[in-house]
Amino acid sequence: MKPVMIALVASLAVVVPVLAGCASPQVMADAASLPLRAETLRTPDERFANLQGWSFKPHYADVAGYRMQYVDEGPRNAAPVLMLHGEPTWGYLYRKMIPPVAGAGHRVIVPDLIGFGRSDKPLAMDAHSYKFHVDAISELIRELDLRNITLVCQDWGSLIGLRVAAENPDRFARILLANGALPEGASMGPGFEGWNRMAAGFRASGDMPVGQMVGRQQGPDVVAGYDAPFPDKSYKAGPLIMPALVPVTPEDPAVPANQRAWEVFKTWRKPFLTAFSDGDPVTRGQDKKFLELVPGTKDQKHITIKGAGHFLQEDKGEELAAVVIQFIKDNP
Repeated sequence: MKPVMIALVASLAVVVPVLAGCASPQVMADAASLPLRAETLRTPDERFANLQGWSFKPHYADVAGYRMQYVDEGPRNAAPVLMLHGEPTWGYLYRKMIPPVAGAGHRVIVPDLIGFGRSDKPLAMDAHSYKFHVDAISELIRELDLRNITLVCQDWGSLIGLRVAAENPDRFARILLANGALPEGASMGPGFEGWNRMAAGFRASGDMPVGQMVGRQQGPDVVAGYDAPFPDKSYKAGPLIMPALVPVTPEDPAVPANQRAWEVFKTWRKPFLTAFSDGDPVTRGQDKKFLELVPGTKDQKHITIKGAGHFLQEDKGEELAAVVIQFIKDNP
């Protein structure tokens, strides 16, 4: 592997039926036992036992006939903080952030995207599309009736989450964008292009070293945490195809919807904070467009997280959690 590619991989290594905004226990129980769709895999529960730093109870929702898992911590009557992971991670990425944010009195919702984590995994790559994932998270939000949401998003979590917010603005109160973007048909720069070439190689081989990519700097236990959702390569259709779905060419089918989302954000006056790291070649500079065009970014305490790579939740999760808590406090 060329030195620049090695460097890029290293940078990547990182109780009532209805309460307001709370699915009923019966609904969750029904979703937990949801029959498995054809051409779909479900990771065995034992793969998630005894993972380092992960002791959160799973919750389930029926989303488009797939079983979607989400973490739901903190007071059920508090306003939700929705944390969205990206590629090729799962909710485990937020394990350092969930306890402090929930402990500060916020309800923390952390879903696993379909194809990732503890959620169901279609065998076919073509089951995935940008719109599919936007619709899935939108459906979860409606099912849980989440309102006054603080969105925390990174990587594909930002591409999905920002679209969801733009298409459902009345449900969102604040947005914190960390190492993310909302591309509309143009290149995201050499860092992303290098990653995309690498991802194409993984796709051609039919496998991706997920745990090593994200967690190797943290040690074998963390590597095992990121590998847990994927007993073998047949479970990895989602991680393999998602890089190819980023709309970085004008003809991409997601471009019109993202352009419409940008028209929403150009008039978005709700609080919008950027918290990018100083060591991410993939999304470097993507914050500038938001700072220039989104009115809600004005007078916010934008921050650069020092000493973190692309997966800043892994590298500096406690620090980012403190930023989330302060952001909400500063913008009640």
